[in-house]
Amino acid sequence: MLSKPAPVKQAVQETAENVAAGTVFPMLFALSFSHLLNDTLQSLIPSIYPMLKGTFGLSFLQVGMITFTYQLTASILQPFVGRYTDRKPKPYSLVVGMVFTLGGLLLLSVAGSFPMVLFSVALVGVGSSVFHPEASRIAHLASGGRHGMAQSLFQLGGNAGSSLGPLLAALIITPYGRGNVRWFALAALLAIFVLSRVGGWYKRTALRTDRKKAVTIPPDVSALSRRKVNTALAILMVLIFSKYFYLASMSSYFTFYLIDKFHVSDQFSQIYLFIFLFSVAAGTMIGGPVGDRIGRKYVIWGSILGVAPFTLLLPHANLFWTGVLAVFIGIILSSAFSAIIVYAQELMPGKVGMIAGLFFGLAFGMGGIGSAVLGELADRTSIEFVYQVCAFLPLIGLLTGFLPNIEGGNIRKTAG
Repeated sequence: MLSKPAPVKQAVQETAENVAAGTVFPMLFALSFSHLLNDTLQSLIPSIYPMLKGTFGLSFLQVGMITFTYQLTASILQPFVGRYTDRKPKPYSLVVGMVFTLGGLLLLSVAGSFPMVLFSVALVGVGSSVFHPEASRIAHLASGGRHGMAQSLFQLGGNAGSSLGPLLAALIITPYGRGNVRWFALAALLAIFVLSRVGGWYKRTALRTDRKKAVTIPPDVSALSRRKVNTALAILMVLIFSKYFYLASMSSYFTFYLIDKFHVSDQFSQIYLFIFLFSVAAGTMIGGPVGDRIGRKYVIWGSILGVAPFTLLLPHANLFWTGVLAVFIGIILSSAFSAIIVYAQELMPGKVGMIAGLFFGLAFGMGGIGSAVLGELADRTSIEFVYQVCAFLPLIGLLTGFLPNIEGGNIRKTAG
């Protein structure tokens, strides 16, 4: 039986209007800049993999275990942090998270054994698990209803930071030694200062409204049945698996692929990795604003499935075309995440932090598992074979066709 139409998008926009009279761009820029600093520090870890592999005599599986350890701590806690701060906001929790990152970096610069390396990256992961859901939630509050734009701007900082890490590692760490990681503690201290200002704004301006929102918003304004909501969330999680398994192959093993296939230097391979990650950053701003305009589902469809021709060509390209294809892959694939986050938040309004934590955590978790699995596959076969297998992952984007159209106020609840 059909019931009254439920204007999902309108309900979410009205919620945002209660939270803020308009988009608070200073806070969005501060969060994006903090995200840039945070992810620059995180991306140092895979950038120095060749150095760590040589220093400690690691196998590809052990390299994958470094990523797995970091991603595990960065993923498991995120949904719980998001759910907790949805209920009990903590204005200065972002500062606490950055302190963990600072400690992990300092320890990584002096680690003398493989277990100590694992412990140091685990601390960085804990910092990430606190930062992402809470910063994403505050960005949502500061959006003034322009949720896709706010999420993309927030993500732009993170992806830009991820692209800077390999470049800075090539310029500062690789030529002079792992001890120079400690200089990046200055970036962590700068992030702590900026995030303390964000926490002050949140405490003075947004906390009272956020608490009011938590009381007045019904737990689910979607007219979709719970079964359909859960099915849609499951499809989004599978799409995250596809996206981040492929990204794991690029972020963790692209340098090794270039060195093995084209016999380039470590520094040259890091520059190519920077080009790819910079392309990811450049494509980030596409998904959110376009999703606000034409619908998240179409952005998700075009991003994940649309990248397939380029991933299928990559294993067969020469060095020049490998760089060109990496640019297209980065731009197209990166547009999906902001759209996925906002789409999921619109499916379950009122649970912004929990959804952000769930999907950021899932993204990190899939990246970590992917790194470990692909590292084992590389040890058993070859690094080139890894890219031949991963080329087919974007075809999972066909599942996007089963997502409901939740924009436009035309959703009707069915018995279910």
